[in-house]
Amino acid sequence: MTNQRTSYGEKLRTGLKIAGHFLPELPHSRWGRRLLGGFMVLVLLALGTMYGIGRWYVHSVSDQPQVIGASFIPAYASSLGVDPQQTLDGMLNDLHVKHLRLVSYWDQMEPQPGSYDFSQLDWQFAKAEAAGAKITLSVGLRQPRWPECHAPSWVDTSRPSAEWQPQLEKFMTAVVNRYKHSPALQSYQIENEFFLKGFGICTNFERSRLVSEFNLVKKLDPKHTSIVNRSNNALGTPMGAPIADEYGVSIYRRVWDATLTHRYLEYPWPAWFYSFMGGIHKITQGRDLMIHEMQAEAWAPHGTVNSISLEEQNKSLDAHRLAGRFEFARDTGLRTVDMWGAEYWYYRQQVLHDPSLVNVARQEYAK
Repeated sequence: MTNQRTSYGEKLRTGLKIAGHFLPELPHSRWGRRLLGGFMVLVLLALGTMYGIGRWYVHSVSDQPQVIGASFIPAYASSLGVDPQQTLDGMLNDLHVKHLRLVSYWDQMEPQPGSYDFSQLDWQFAKAEAAGAKITLSVGLRQPRWPECHAPSWVDTSRPSAEWQPQLEKFMTAVVNRYKHSPALQSYQIENEFFLKGFGICTNFERSRLVSEFNLVKKLDPKHTSIVNRSNNALGTPMGAPIADEYGVSIYRRVWDATLTHRYLEYPWPAWFYSFMGGIHKITQGRDLMIHEMQAEAWAPHGTVNSISLEEQNKSLDAHRLAGRFEFARDTGLRTVDMWGAEYWYYRQQVLHDPSLVNVARQEYAK
């Protein structure tokens, strides 16, 4: 026993010596200790203030129902090998999703100048209306899913915007006028993370274009809410025009780091961080914050998600983690949440014969 205890003691002393090489040395002077103590107090005060603002915001909106919906993109469903109409039927009638974020891709709906094809969006609205669901309709050039900027082949968006923006706004006018009287329509999303330059194939980030599009939609349909999505999760609040009716933020919890570690990384932000962001928006602009993308699909280290094995997909998202995404979204207290990747749940069920994600979603939407 004595030798064993001695061995443990030696290991502990050795460990402490090694750790000492990596830990910052505490200041020896009185002023150094005071500065360090003051800095720690400031950090704790800042965190406490952020947490307090977050709790205040959650309490201020607690009388409003929390609605957890989902994005739906037919082209994405098709790329995964599942039928888009059957997938939307499942979301509405099996999962009972009551809020949808839909897209109006310019390249799909105006393949030739002045020739519109609304057929695909028509059946989505019809199904939502029949199920009593509400819709946020994404409009503009940049909309969810790769390549983000969905310009038709007859438009070159690398040219000055004055050459093609009138055609874009003419198309947006046709979209808004067609759907603004639908009982399912609740809001518009003007572009998608407009200023995000690190993702997607986009070449134009002029604020003046975003302002012009926002003003156009408000003029065509002043009765419905218009949303602008933030480009990142950094501290702060959107500055400058347009001042949206509501703002959106995306939340990704587990991603693949292809730059340094080459492994899956879990973002450390707690749910109350997003409550705090909601509070800051409310204090500075009098506007609410919603979650327009709550990550609920796997993140592929390479290629597309359906090009990797089920085992690899589960490293990023499995049934347990999906339940955690719903819980995290609820814990933020933000009142509107759109889950990101419902089409993927049906791919797992129908193509990979793994119903675990659909089963979790069914339970979560029933809460």
